[in-house]
Amino acid sequence: MEFHKVRPTKASTAVAQQLLRAIKEGVFPVDTKLPSEAELAQMMGVSRPTVREALSALAAVGLIEARPGIGNFVKNPTESMAFEALFLLESEASCLEIMEARTVLEPAVAALAAQKRTPEQADLLFAICEELEKLASPERFDEYFTADKRFHLALVQATGNSLLAAAMTPLINTMDQRIYREFTREYYMKDLASITEVASLHRRVAEAVAQKDGARAHEAMHAHWLRMWRLVQGEENAET
Repeated sequence: MEFHKVRPTKASTAVAQQLLRAIKEGVFPVDTKLPSEAELAQMMGVSRPTVREALSALAAVGLIEARPGIGNFVKNPTESMAFEALFLLESEASCLEIMEARTVLEPAVAALAAQKRTPEQADLLFAICEELEKLASPERFDEYFTADKRFHLALVQATGNSLLAAAMTPLINTMDQRIYREFTREYYMKDLASITEVASLHRRVAEAVAQKDGARAHEAMHAHWLRMWRLVQGEENAET
């Protein structure tokens, strides 16, 4: 018999497993409100972002429902839903690792794009910004999110560096992951004010790139990701 090396379970998977067990054992019946993120983080000895990633996976498969301003509530769970939630967590890249990588890399990408972009590429970034501003509402989240992804892909192409594009494109494409979309919907662009602010941050990047101001492009993209981290860490006031 052939054995394989055992890989440590992600912390967010362990959080989801405990929540699923509690739901299955009737600790949290259908329509029951789960403890707050802060309470769950304290009880399990993990960070709030880790709890948020686990909750996003449960929400992505329909096991829980996030009610803005109220909390997370249990829906009617099934074994297949539970399996799918754990499969998503284990098979998809961590939302937190994706954010960390993009926080490190994308400000530099924006700075290089400001140096090397063509007039047509600058125009494209502005066109996508206009689209984002028109779509900036929770009801049109999916359309907005698709345009958001196109902006980041267009920014990488504006660097004129094929190796950088080859490295960054798969990372940006992780935006299509179900957990990442749910994560973003619930915590980063949860209401009209949040989505509008995110759209304005994209315009700041586009303006700096158009003006070939690498330092300002770097600063604007850094502000974009700093806002994300503040919200994920549980800071409600995430103004830049």
